[in-house]
Amino acid sequence: MKKFVLMTSVASLMAMQLHAGGDIAPQEPVVEEAEMHEHAESDFYAVVKGLRITGDRVDHEGAILDGDSGYGFGIDLGYRLGNGFAVEYDFAYAKNTVSELDEFGAVVAEGDAKYYSHALDLVYTYELTETVGVFAKAGYEYEIEKIAEYNIDADDHGFNFGIGTEVAMGENYKFVAEYEHSTIEGPKGNAIFVGIMINF
Repeated sequence: MKKFVLMTSVASLMAMQLHAGGDIAPQEPVVEEAEMHEHAESDFYAVVKGLRITGDRVDHEGAILDGDSGYGFGIDLGYRLGNGFAVEYDFAYAKNTVSELDEFGAVVAEGDAKYYSHALDLVYTYELTETVGVFAKAGYEYEIEKIAEYNIDADDHGFNFGIGTEVAMGENYKFVAEYEHSTIEGPKGNAIFVGIMINF
């Protein structure tokens, strides 16, 4: 009798289990994978920068003009194409003092020069680490030069070449330093830029 009651109980439990959905398979613990949020740079950016020009000595219509070092500011507007490449529109304003020299190198006159530069550049950036990159740029440049004391109000065009480095300061900001050479001859010379890149 006891065996019959025991078998009846086991059969009842099995029936209840099957009615509830069949065999209960062992369940493996569910491990939720943490989502990885990878920050990607935006396509558009701007660089606001101060600049220092080196000055240069040139022959202008028989007069020797010697430009000293000067200062100014600039802004770059860029669009990233992918694979390290970008295109930029660059504007820069700079000023310095330009001296007219005689054949012995003595100063005979001085004037204040102003330069307005526009450029379209192709830029390539190579990422050394997650925060540090180096870049090179080259492009077409158009420049306006004004020196009132010498009645100079001229424009010229040529090519510019630059190298520099950028260091990330967060998700949206980078420190940028750059040296730029221009094929345009004038008392402005080459330029050194230091500024901040802003990713939109």
